[in-house]
Amino acid sequence: MSTEQAQGSLALPNRQEIASDAPETESHRSELIIAIISGLSLAVSFGLSYTGVQMPEAAGWPLDPAWVAVFLCGVPIIKEAAEAMIESFDVKAGLLISLALIAAVCVKEIFAAGEVAFLMMLGELLEERTVRRSKAGLKRLLNLSPQMAHLVENGVEKMIPASEVRAGQTLRVRPGETIAVDGVVTSGETAVDLSAITGESLPVDRLPGDKVLSGGLNRYGAIEMKAERVGSDSSLARLIRLVEEADSKKAKLARTADRWATVIVPAAIVLAIVVGLTTGDIIRAVSILIVFCPCGLVLATPTAIVAAIGAATKQGVLVRSGEALERLGKVNYMVFDKTGTLTTGELKLDAVRGFGLDEDEILALAASVESQSEHPLGQAIVQSAREKGLAFEPAGGFSMEPGLGVTAVIDGHEILAGRRAFMERGGLELPAETLAAENELSEAGDTVVWLARGGKIAGLLGLSDTIRPESRALMADLKAAGLKTALLTGDHEKAAGRVAGQLGFDDVRAGLLPEDKVRAIKELEAAGNIVAMTGDGLNDAPALKSASVGLAMGDVGSDVTIEAADVALLSGNLRPLPYLMNLSRRTLSTIKVNISLAMGINIVAVILAATGVMGPVMSALVHNLGAIVVVLNATRLYNFKLR
Repeated sequence: MSTEQAQGSLALPNRQEIASDAPETESHRSELIIAIISGLSLAVSFGLSYTGVQMPEAAGWPLDPAWVAVFLCGVPIIKEAAEAMIESFDVKAGLLISLALIAAVCVKEIFAAGEVAFLMMLGELLEERTVRRSKAGLKRLLNLSPQMAHLVENGVEKMIPASEVRAGQTLRVRPGETIAVDGVVTSGETAVDLSAITGESLPVDRLPGDKVLSGGLNRYGAIEMKAERVGSDSSLARLIRLVEEADSKKAKLARTADRWATVIVPAAIVLAIVVGLTTGDIIRAVSILIVFCPCGLVLATPTAIVAAIGAATKQGVLVRSGEALERLGKVNYMVFDKTGTLTTGELKLDAVRGFGLDEDEILALAASVESQSEHPLGQAIVQSAREKGLAFEPAGGFSMEPGLGVTAVIDGHEILAGRRAFMERGGLELPAETLAAENELSEAGDTVVWLARGGKIAGLLGLSDTIRPESRALMADLKAAGLKTALLTGDHEKAAGRVAGQLGFDDVRAGLLPEDKVRAIKELEAAGNIVAMTGDGLNDAPALKSASVGLAMGDVGSDVTIEAADVALLSGNLRPLPYLMNLSRRTLSTIKVNISLAMGINIVAVILAATGVMGPVMSALVHNLGAIVVVLNATRLYNFKLR
């Protein structure tokens, strides 16, 4: 990617690129037609054989209609296996299937050869159907990408390609239009539908100063916005890259299945030779080759992974690899950051203590002083006063000392608001009752703001982070599932204890730096635990990377955190986490069942083939129908629901 592209162009497929799926669709349609023709030829062959019709011969070979299936379905399998052997000596299931096909043809079991080839193609079509369904979410994301945007310059609006939008430009978005880039609303009010990206069903209100994401649908009012993240840096572009990355990765269990297939191929060949030489029955040897093909073993695992990733995407959860899904299913220790993860990250007024003034007077005075401050504590105080309907005006003579507090003048009185150190620095006396009140608020986990008027302490305001509504239910679900939990936070001990006490953590560690969180996770893993870490901020990135599974909260615009995580909760809340945990465990159990089923069918079928109970035709039918059952079982994960 060029520097210019990285800085400006919208790195999303255009309509022509989206339409490039057409060859893939045509290929799928062609394979379906081939499968139908092959199936009909096998049906005709079986019907003729069942009615006792003698097949004509040419040069000693039966003119069986099943030849159609052999050539249409079998030849591509043999060609692919030969190319893999010649180019990279890749010994996989395709080689054994090819040997079984050739052996069946050599002993003139044409129907058996055609049956093997046809059912293999049928299994692959089922797998492809599952993959296509799971990719449907990506195609929906591609279609979200608008081709044009309304640029506003010097009060004049003009249409430009979305790929030409640059950071800092002003865009107008009308009702019903899709937002082209990430940015901030500068004027207008609306509600933005992010359901296609985050899975949230309700539109989110957006006012001036609020952020909007590319791919969001503007539901109601027209807005103007300042572009911030454009091109390959936009949320939608990043999300598409992450989905593509998830689709390209393979789970460890899938690789395990491939290794099994590699072992099975030589074992099948040796056993077929031994049985053929021992019994003198070449038909038995061919039957063994047919039933030994590890089709179900190879097909079922990747199908289950792809189906599960597709199911998670529908819930607003992006799993970046099958391996991450596999590890998540084995997690026994869940670790959480506090602020922005278990809590909203938004401070709320928790308590007010007045000394000579009532609570509303204290809050109104503090709001008047803080109305000109941009500090989160000050903004939370102003918001609380507005919610209570208190009247206040911006104070005069405003000044701020970063890290300490603010000063203003109201009705001729100097008003101070800030930390206790700010009061002490101003030479104010701190009565015992005020210190006791501060201690009480601190013990409750509140951050304390002191307020003074005319040189005397007038009151204290306690503010605290708000626990997310879903956090309590989540912790109960994790406990019920037998998982242990830990809270790792950079916040002070009392604030951490307040949250941990309400949610019931097994372990709480406060005042941690990013490297301390990494150290804590390594300690838990050294004790034999498989740890998942959930966080939302830049300081969580090292911990997310070091954990067995990292889960990132928030929108897809958070660069480092999302890149460090294995899983992204795109809705920005914890609601999908119980679903994801259950889905990952169900995926593991489904894979294990599939492997056991595939191996069990093969073992029984091999015994029956070796003893002569099953011939090549029945061997092909039993083995390949077993593989199809395994694949169908895996595809059920796509519609997995949490009861």
